[in-house]
Amino acid sequence: MSNPLVSIIIPTYNRSHLLQHAVNSALAQTLANFEVIVIDDASSEPIDLPRHPQLRIVKLPENRGGAAARNIGAKEAQGQWITYLDDDDELLPNIVQVSLEALAQTTLPKPVAVLSGLEVVGEEGHVKQRRIPPTLPRGSHYCLEEIKRERSFFCKQTMVVERELLLGIGGFDESFTSRIHTELFLRLNPACSILGLPTVTYRLFEHSGERVSSNPLLRQVNFNRLVAKHKSLFLAHPKMFANFIYEHALMSYKLGQIGAAFKSVGWAMGVEPLHTLARVASPFKRTVLKIAFKNY
Repeated sequence: MSNPLVSIIIPTYNRSHLLQHAVNSALAQTLANFEVIVIDDASSEPIDLPRHPQLRIVKLPENRGGAAARNIGAKEAQGQWITYLDDDDELLPNIVQVSLEALAQTTLPKPVAVLSGLEVVGEEGHVKQRRIPPTLPRGSHYCLEEIKRERSFFCKQTMVVERELLLGIGGFDESFTSRIHTELFLRLNPACSILGLPTVTYRLFEHSGERVSSNPLLRQVNFNRLVAKHKSLFLAHPKMFANFIYEHALMSYKLGQIGAAFKSVGWAMGVEPLHTLARVASPFKRTVLKIAFKNY
């Protein structure tokens, strides 16, 4: 498609059984002025998708990883605005329209990127969680600012951003194999306002298949790399830094990395002891209160 306004980029690697659904959802937008670009990160089997005038497939000669595939997609894009879709997730038909309309009306300091709501769908097909992003003006630090309890930082997959802005800050850091969105937003928000919309536009599907983000070893390596790269920024926000470490500890524990989990809790205690202690004690207090009310 010539001169699209928005480019929807879908990086993929060896998930042809999921890709068709993702592509169909991207092509079903309510506004017509868009293109869909599939970046095939050297999948072992050829991608077979029906031809469509708004669909392009770019085959990479060797596997480069998710960050590089996203950057290549941005360079290939013809749209002024770009957004991404993971090949195992789904866009709702409204993401392009809702995002562009909000951008046209916002009074936030420019440039402005948009985030919208996200639904987490369990393997049984039911919506388990709805996440609504915050709004943060340019110069803020996404993931490290204190936000309202009903808002969530975990909506980064819904980003709609100007192509030139994304490329201008260097795109995704290709030295990371996970945490790539978190790392990007720590550089994006200082240069760009983030407009958070309450409208759900994206469905993230839980499944038992392989995800880079849940690889235990890669999670530890990339977490430490992230903190090292942005150490001064994290230290300037001690309470949120402690939260960040504590959330990492919880996920490490969930993935069976018990030693790493306890080490991270100790790290968080060293950064912000009283706040972390309150978080550690909170589940215990809830259990005690539940037992007390039951007995009463």
